Amino acid sequence: MGHFLWSEPLTTAQLKRLDEHKYSASGRSLLEPPCQIYWNWLVQQIPTWVAPNTLTIVGLFVNIVSTLLLVFYCPTATEEAPAWVFVLSAVGLFAYQSLDAIDGKQARRTNSSSALGELFDHGCDAVSTVFVAVGTCISCGIGRYPHWIFFCGFIGMFMFFCAHWQTYVSGTLRFGLVDVTEVQIAIMAMYLMSAFGGVSLWQTTLPVFGLKLFVFPIIGIIGGALYSCHNYFHVILNGGVGKNGSTVADTSVLSPGLHIGLILTLAFIIFKKSSSQLFEHHPCLYLLAFGMVIAKISNKLVVAHMTKSELNLPDTAFIGPGLLFLNQYFNSFIDEHIVLWIAMVLSVVDLARYCTDVCQQIAGHLRIRVFSIAPSEPTHRD
Repeated sequence: MGHFLWSEPLTTAQLKRLDEHKYSASGRSLLEPPCQIYWNWLVQQIPTWVAPNTLTIVGLFVNIVSTLLLVFYCPTATEEAPAWVFVLSAVGLFAYQSLDAIDGKQARRTNSSSALGELFDHGCDAVSTVFVAVGTCISCGIGRYPHWIFFCGFIGMFMFFCAHWQTYVSGTLRFGLVDVTEVQIAIMAMYLMSAFGGVSLWQTTLPVFGLKLFVFPIIGIIGGALYSCHNYFHVILNGGVGKNGSTVADTSVLSPGLHIGLILTLAFIIFKKSSSQLFEHHPCLYLLAFGMVIAKISNKLVVAHMTKSELNLPDTAFIGPGLLFLNQYFNSFIDEHIVLWIAMVLSVVDLARYCTDVCQQIAGHLRIRVFSIAPSEPTHRD
């Protein structure tokens, strides 16, 4: 059952293959070169005793807290929030982007790179993507359009999964001309626009185009998704480095699609079949609950790539969505809002337990500590 419940998440064979893993990435986005000037300066300001993983987790914590504050003020992504909350969200995302960009530099600077660092970095990115997606939806107030907030909320998580899906197939993480750096900068700009113009600003009709302002971020998201999907699936369908064009684990290049396909299908069915309009009334909580499930399977995909192993479909992450689905099947015997909260808690606990167990097991295998400097060969983090 894919290492269910409390067994060790990684086998001895997986840990051995992890020792052989080498980080591989290619491509640079448009804004990365100028940002590198700032990031190279910033890392020099960090004391050498600060562990790279500490930078990563601090950035994630700041991003999560600032976004949760936004969710508190705008639970349905239709409300207005104080300007300082949007400014704080922009600062939180900027802090995350900065610290996420320099953790690898700090690892090389302190000669403390490791496979654990790479996994920790991508794992935090998976969680951050969920909160950034929710914050983006809130910033332009698209909660009044249920289908659009569903699409915009889940497409970012789907894109993150696909980025690592193509890495699992090809062995190399590829960056496009417009990638995460550009998207994050655009979202920061949206936060600041909402801070100074209010969420109502996005309902303004532009005279030349005759379209409301909120339409333009949606157009950007659709365009970016089409561009990225084209790149990702070109690699997925043609770039397999395993036997007969299979994945790094010699499995079907389409196998990860079962995981993301199942969770998105469940999310959509529960959204459409809800008798209490669960998603319409609680879109942010809904996106966070399902987002934690996607973050879990994204983490498992990263682990599968780094250990060249099969990605098993049965997973405790599906318990929360499964409860929502079963509750609907029995005509919402329990209040759907209560079940959604239960699903949220289960998903968070399951994600936290899995990440903690994997980190502890790898740290023990490598004989290093997660949040302290432990010199090793600088081969991984970027």
